[in-house]
Amino acid sequence: MEEKITARMPWAGHTGDIPLHLDYFEGSMFDKLADTAGKYPNYVAFDFMGKPTTYKELIRETEKCAKALKTIGVREGDRVTIAMPNCPQAIYMFYAVNLVGAIANMIHPLSAEKEIEFYLNESQSVTAITLDQFYHKFENIRENTGVVNIIIASVKDALSKPVRAGYMLTEGRKIKKIPKDAPVIRWKEFMRLSYHCFYNYRVQRSSDDPAVILYSGGTTGTTKGIVLTNKNFNALSQQIVATNPMYRPGDKMLSAMPLFHGFGLGVCIHSMLAQGGRCVLVPRFTAKSYAKLITKYRCNFIAGVPTLYEALLRLDTMNNADLSCLKGVFSGGDSLSVELKKKFDKFLYDHKATIQVREGYGTTETVTACCLTPPNKFKEGSIGVPFPDTYIKIVEPGSDRELPYGEEGEILLAGPTVMKEYMNHPDETFRTLRHHKDGLTWVYTGDLGTMDDEGFIYFRGRAKRLIISSGYNIYPGQLENILDAHEKIQMSCVIGVPDAYRMQKVKAFVKLVPGVPADDATKNELIAYCRKNIAKYAMPYDIEFREELPKTLVGKVAYRVLEEEELAKIRAAEAAGQAE
Repeated sequence: MEEKITARMPWAGHTGDIPLHLDYFEGSMFDKLADTAGKYPNYVAFDFMGKPTTYKELIRETEKCAKALKTIGVREGDRVTIAMPNCPQAIYMFYAVNLVGAIANMIHPLSAEKEIEFYLNESQSVTAITLDQFYHKFENIRENTGVVNIIIASVKDALSKPVRAGYMLTEGRKIKKIPKDAPVIRWKEFMRLSYHCFYNYRVQRSSDDPAVILYSGGTTGTTKGIVLTNKNFNALSQQIVATNPMYRPGDKMLSAMPLFHGFGLGVCIHSMLAQGGRCVLVPRFTAKSYAKLITKYRCNFIAGVPTLYEALLRLDTMNNADLSCLKGVFSGGDSLSVELKKKFDKFLYDHKATIQVREGYGTTETVTACCLTPPNKFKEGSIGVPFPDTYIKIVEPGSDRELPYGEEGEILLAGPTVMKEYMNHPDETFRTLRHHKDGLTWVYTGDLGTMDDEGFIYFRGRAKRLIISSGYNIYPGQLENILDAHEKIQMSCVIGVPDAYRMQKVKAFVKLVPGVPADDATKNELIAYCRKNIAKYAMPYDIEFREELPKTLVGKVAYRVLEEEELAKIRAAEAAGQAE
């Protein structure tokens, strides 16, 4: 047995007091939340703009929300779209959907109209909830979907009276008015519908039942819904706590990563609420607000993408900050450069923290992180070792032939957080999830890496074409399809350009249809078209017209040539700046 564990888990001796195996909770996500609330009813579950909510209150509001869902006709297996930032109504709705046996379809509220239409139709959602400021996008595409009810929430409804008054004088004034006769259900009105539910609203769901849909490009770059189960999320919550033995119920997590993203929903929200933690909800991220909340709440854990840590380094407001409260700082969503890690570790040390940044790795196909640097051992350039009951192996790309230690190949993942399937894409599911002779189901990530003889993983790059900007995955192929659909564009190529703050920013190169002028008027028209069809975080910062786009020997657009050209421009500008 020992020999088998060593062969399968070369990292077994390097995880300190972190167990290799766990006993996992059987039941739904709401069941786990209710179990935790029973132990810590008066602990604060989350804070939102200065207003705390206890576990007892969280359960009460979630049950009211579940009754209201039942009243408007949501039934077991139905899909409910949640297009919300990190705010109380989103938390109540997420667990209420789970309680009535429905499936939460999580989408970015800043998605373009056509993207929202796609998400609603792909998931066959019957109900959607969003904020008042996004109502008009939903209304514009509603008739093209099967959505029956749209619930409209407002940030002001979740604020204390003094904060609400200030909000209405500032942010609230910018929100476009919703017509009084709009065919929607306002949040307060929706919650009152709970009084009309006289029958059983609780639906018993098992660990393996589908519970959440998150979206990702998978290994092909085509947007797909990833179907995740109750067990996927509950197992992750137990793994997160197991890999952080310093964690105690009541510890505070700064929850800035968005809940439509596996990192935000899995690590920053559910892992904390399922284990008695306290989430400090950040509805709209800015580096300044993030820094303020760390010190105001004396947060114990923070999780973010490398761009976040890059931004914190440049903030004057952090000069005298005392970060001795921190027990864990996690980086994921993109590669953390060795240089940035050194800078941020020094920043932590200079601000009285006794810890270093711990880098992790994962995919949405496994909810989020499934690998993390142990608290007691760090190796430069490594993304850590697998979580309990999670296995990683490096194979010859596309095959099941395992490679020797140190040899580069495709990263494969197996464990209790592996997704159920890609929604409506059985062929893609079959290609990505493969059963091996060892009895495990492996996720073929399309990512490249190596493993050393102690089980530490080193991420080497992505086999698929991908831009990562501020932690968001952006698939150039999707943007090119949108651009090429415009009547004035003959061909396009989208690339990622290095950016000090976002890591990468999006740039589009366009070959126009003959006769179309390559002038500012055309550029402005194309930018307006992009705004309507492309999410804000994926918008090109520039569109450059070209008479011809470079080609490979087989006739494909040579996007790497364009990347090298942009990199050369940046280096030339830097050299000129240094010369001055």
